[in-house]
Amino acid sequence: MVAVLNDTSKVKDLFAGWQETLIYSCVQKVMGKIYVTDPDKPVSAFAYVGCFGFVAGEPNRELLESKPEGFAIITPQNEAWAAMIEEVYPNAKRVTRYAIKKDTKFNTAALQKNIDMLPDEYEIKEIDSDLYDKCMEDPVTRDFVSSFADKQQYLDIGRGIVILKEGRIVSGASSYTRYKEGIEIEVDTVESERRNRLATVACSALILRCLKEDLYPSWDAQNMNSVRLAEKLGYEFDHEYIAYEVDRTRRVH
Repeated sequence: MVAVLNDTSKVKDLFAGWQETLIYSCVQKVMGKIYVTDPDKPVSAFAYVGCFGFVAGEPNRELLESKPEGFAIITPQNEAWAAMIEEVYPNAKRVTRYAIKKDTKFNTAALQKNIDMLPDEYEIKEIDSDLYDKCMEDPVTRDFVSSFADKQQYLDIGRGIVILKEGRIVSGASSYTRYKEGIEIEVDTVESERRNRLATVACSALILRCLKEDLYPSWDAQNMNSVRLAEKLGYEFDHEYIAYEVDRTRRVH
């Protein structure tokens, strides 16, 4: 029987060496959940936060079948888990994602220069209570805040920057998730405003905001465009890895 694990220290060894901040969020019990079939002596674990899942230990079909409702991106620890994902979810799409190194030393002067280049018709703001509500209104911006349990949790531990044009959010960068030492960055721009360097501005502002609090702004890339943006900001590519997009027809953005 699948259960939510309360004592997450019991699965630290199962996830050992996996440099993924979303897993840290779950293990540290900041946000997200870890599912197991044996809470006393777990040999398999399914960490899940937002729409991301990570499976580790001995492959377990029951754990995979317990995936929360809706679209999910599941990353297997190894090919045995990958084979089981393909068996349980035959319509899942196998995709390549791109891990970014976690030890970036940022050039803060360069980041500030990016921000200073924002044209006058745009306004840059930190996400507050009102802007949280605005983010929730649009699928493009909802992921900036929606992984958190509620507004108050986001305002307490989340960090985010948005760029507005005529009162509308047109771009932004925010904490998709939070772990004790930092955040995982989510960035997006409405289609009509892409290629205007707004994402560069928003990410630069968010990174500087995090550095002021000694929080690490972690980055994981869905595609090579995301890798290139990361590199412009000072990050370094680390390696490719495999993930599975499950229930893709229920993806809202």
